[in-house]
Amino acid sequence: MTDDGAVTTSRVDGVLHVTLERPTRRNSLTPLMVETFVDVLAGAAVEDSLRAVHIRGGGTDFCAGVDWVTTNSVERPRTGDLVRRVPHGAHRVIELVHTIHLPVVCSVRGWAAGLGANLALAADFTVASVDAVFWEPFLDRGFSPDSGSSWLLPRLVGLARAKSMLLLGEKVSAEDAAEWGLVHRCVDDSELDTVVEELLTKLASGPTVAIGLAKQAIHYGQHATLPQTMNQELFNLELSCRTKDFKEGLAAFREKRTPEFGGR
Repeated sequence: MTDDGAVTTSRVDGVLHVTLERPTRRNSLTPLMVETFVDVLAGAAVEDSLRAVHIRGGGTDFCAGVDWVTTNSVERPRTGDLVRRVPHGAHRVIELVHTIHLPVVCSVRGWAAGLGANLALAADFTVASVDAVFWEPFLDRGFSPDSGSSWLLPRLVGLARAKSMLLLGEKVSAEDAAEWGLVHRCVDDSELDTVVEELLTKLASGPTVAIGLAKQAIHYGQHATLPQTMNQELFNLELSCRTKDFKEGLAAFREKRTPEFGGR
């Protein structure tokens, strides 16, 4: 009997909850799951009613990456298959999480390996339970890193630690990941859901357009000069100052009250 898995969604108060459902295989992703995941994220990117995205794993693990056994169990593909296919699958997942104009939060239990680890790294905020383990097993399996790991890791933890994870395959505990700045927080497993819910509530009640523009500016600044970044900030400021949330923020400041942002 095969376990094809699924990517399921639910919406609560403007938050899209995305669950990777293949617990018997540590939520390793089949090609169909990756395709569904891409469709879900691409849809969220243009959905006006959403204020935040939450990604989690079903069961005791987050995601053990792509299921390479399942992926390579069919007839050997023609040369160049990876070059044609991966940019529209695993790489597209990371790209969407990184660039979508919504805050993305991952809650991680158990294993976050390969694409699963990079998914957690690409998110805006990842909260990990103390039992979580982050692992980049590419070289242990005989192939080079993918899904953005060689870009994400050096920027998050520096070259030395990035090489330890990518070239030596060293596993990183949740506590070390939080200390290094690899993830947002490490908490006890009993606190994970509460901490993530509080974070999502704060993000989903914020000025959604301004949050998206700020996220875009932060990422743009990673490969731009200071003058270029400030110029980008200026265009973003022009846009955010035209939102209803900007007017609400000013009104709340004048009236000395907490703003009630509507995400518009």
